[in-house]
Amino acid sequence: MRKSLSIIFLCFVLIGCIKEDTDNSDTGYIVAIGDIAPDFHIKYPDGTTQSLTSLRDKVVLIQFAASWCKVCQNVMPIMESDFNLKYKDNPDFVMFAVCKGQSLSDVQKFAQDSGVTYPLIPDTDESIFRLYARADAGVTRNVLVDKDGRIAYLTRLYNEVEFTELGKIIDALLQQ
Repeated sequence: MRKSLSIIFLCFVLIGCIKEDTDNSDTGYIVAIGDIAPDFHIKYPDGTTQSLTSLRDKVVLIQFAASWCKVCQNVMPIMESDFNLKYKDNPDFVMFAVCKGQSLSDVQKFAQDSGVTYPLIPDTDESIFRLYARADAGVTRNVLVDKDGRIAYLTRLYNEVEFTELGKIIDALLQQ
């Protein structure tokens, strides 16, 4: 009995250490690498809809952005060149931006102003954003989802090292 309790205690300690290593509270994320990505439905500007789970067997890069965010405005051309243009012809890759608190007209103007060619999705009520981050958390942030629907990588703001790593992970996931 005592040995069983010791094993159970050890399991709790190990689980606590693992969770601590994946704690994203300082970045505002409420999800972690390895989690199943929360499902949501998106409505593309052309009116078609799709769920995240319908994209299983694809590598999905979700950017959370907003038209009022200066960092987003600066990062979007980088996202366009480093990820969208590089991978857009790969049928196993999907990329889109979910625009926090933005209406369809906001998103359409933002797409035009930013010059990006990947889809920008309105998230007027922020319900999609709140599946991934605290309501008071900011943008820009990126969530990479693997072919099994698990979160493979998370970024916040712009960090050249993280973006290089993001590209390497995308390459590796597309090879699988």
